Amino acid sequence: MELAALCTDPFVLSCTFLCLLLHLALRSLHTTTSGRRPHPPGPSGIPVLGALPLVGPAPHTGLASLARKHGPVMYLKMGTCGVVVASSPGAARTFLKALDARFANRPAMASAADITYGCQNMVFANYGAKWKLMRKLSSVHLLGPRALADWARVRRDEAGRAVRGMAESARAGRPVAVAELLVCALANIVGQITVSKRVFDAQGDESNSYKEMIVSLLTGTGMFNISDFVPALSWLDLQGVQAKLRRVHSQFDGLITKLLAEHAATAHQRAREGRLDFVDKLRASNDQDEEGETITEVNIKGLIFDMFTAGTDTSSIIVEWAMAEMLKNPSIMARAQEEMDRVVGRERRLEESDIANLPYLQAVCKEAMRLHPSTPLSLPHFSFEECEVDGYRVPANTRLLINIWAIGRDPSAWEEPLEFRPERFLPSGPAAKVDPMGNNFELIPFGAGRRICAGKLAGMLFVQYFLGTLVQGFDWRLPDGEEKVDMGETFGLALPKAVPLRALVTPRLVPDAYA
Repeated sequence: MELAALCTDPFVLSCTFLCLLLHLALRSLHTTTSGRRPHPPGPSGIPVLGALPLVGPAPHTGLASLARKHGPVMYLKMGTCGVVVASSPGAARTFLKALDARFANRPAMASAADITYGCQNMVFANYGAKWKLMRKLSSVHLLGPRALADWARVRRDEAGRAVRGMAESARAGRPVAVAELLVCALANIVGQITVSKRVFDAQGDESNSYKEMIVSLLTGTGMFNISDFVPALSWLDLQGVQAKLRRVHSQFDGLITKLLAEHAATAHQRAREGRLDFVDKLRASNDQDEEGETITEVNIKGLIFDMFTAGTDTSSIIVEWAMAEMLKNPSIMARAQEEMDRVVGRERRLEESDIANLPYLQAVCKEAMRLHPSTPLSLPHFSFEECEVDGYRVPANTRLLINIWAIGRDPSAWEEPLEFRPERFLPSGPAAKVDPMGNNFELIPFGAGRRICAGKLAGMLFVQYFLGTLVQGFDWRLPDGEEKVDMGETFGLALPKAVPLRALVTPRLVPDAYA
């Protein structure tokens, strides 16, 4: 149900009136301490809902518009929650570097709890000993440089399957659905390295249903849900978000439970053969750490949930946007392919070791992350302590959102920010030294600070390798009758294309390269 419709519903109006009375009663009990600094500037909003109606259906653009009026550090009252929004590189640096420790927690959110086993995963867990343990084990056994090197064969095999599937589509004259192809491949990679199982035999109805499930979870979690900002109304589930998320999560939990059951049945065989996967290593290392924390079975489910959601759709979204931009700008595609031919040739497929010698491919990936970040708004941070920013007071119990989308389009940080120009990231370009790994706040697709995405290295590798594989292996064109690429967005926790990209491909390597 749209927010505008909610505001005219008699039942909602009654609830709103009761909440307004409660709001006024609580406000009458509150006294302002004289001499205190003001909050950062921001819109005043309306009673009870605060600034929620002002944000609109696409909060990343709505908040960016409000920031142009109120400034890069903006304070909004949303429901009963205080929210501070950072919309410039400097503002992001202040919160994620100078004040990083204070904003390392996550707020309590009904929508997040519904899908993450009560926030027992790494992404939504509060900062503390359990989170540190999950983060450490994930880095050592799955997401760190050594672990990524150990699983290079799996990535190469799945890329090969994807390429063969595309070559078959080319022979049949069928368009390739880019997102569906990538999600199937990436889900199989995650499945093999976590529970030693390819999740899907091939791209089809089963893998497409999985993609729809991921999209529903990310869209629902990213929505500005009234229940998350007015907890007193959460039992009403006014937008139906929680009910939908619980249904989808039940499906996802069924998949995870089935995978873990099959995994347990083959544990002895893997131990004998010495081929332990992520879950095996979690269980093998599950003695108490120095702070007495252990990884529970619920934590294991939560971590698998993180890997499948963050490890599939977010990476595929970036690759799909990059392909869409290159179809819009054929000269960029031609330059990327020329570099591939010069460095790799057409007698073999791209290897991960080639990426270091492909600066233009790297530049295309960075530019896609700048203009189309897979996560447009950071996951919300939360501080229990009051702090001061630019002479303003940010009260305790405030949520923090970093508008990554707005920062990537900030005209004070980027020349011609709305243009897709990979050249800006080349060694001779103005952004040559800007890196997306969290140190340069002009480009933070993975976030920054303590809560930076644990899978940033894996995400960057997936995007570069799979985009390079698609560009090197095939020539691309839109299906007959389609004259331009639809560049509309669908807002959620992630930011996929509103109209999935489909294109006809023609193989450009020697036939043996697709074998």
